[in-house]
Amino acid sequence: MERQGEEIHVTETEAKAGRRGNHVRNILVISLFLAIVIMSAMWITGALNAQQDHSKDAVSNQASPTPTP
Repeated sequence: MERQGEEIHVTETEAKAGRRGNHVRNILVISLFLAIVIMSAMWITGALNAQQDHSKDAVSNQASPTPTP
C-alpha cells in the first residue's frame, strides 16, 4: 500500500485480498462431481431396494367386461 497525498494506491493482490489461481474452480468441479456421484448412488440403491408390483405388467388378450344396461 502506498500513499500519495490523500490518495491510497494498492496493488491488485492487496485489492483482491487474495491471489490468482484455479483453486476455486478446482474445488467447484470436484464438489460437483462428488454431488453427482452421491446422488446417483442414492437413486440407484433406492431403485434396487424398492418393491416392485409385477401384477400390472401382464397383458391379456381378453377384452374388459362392459356393463350391460
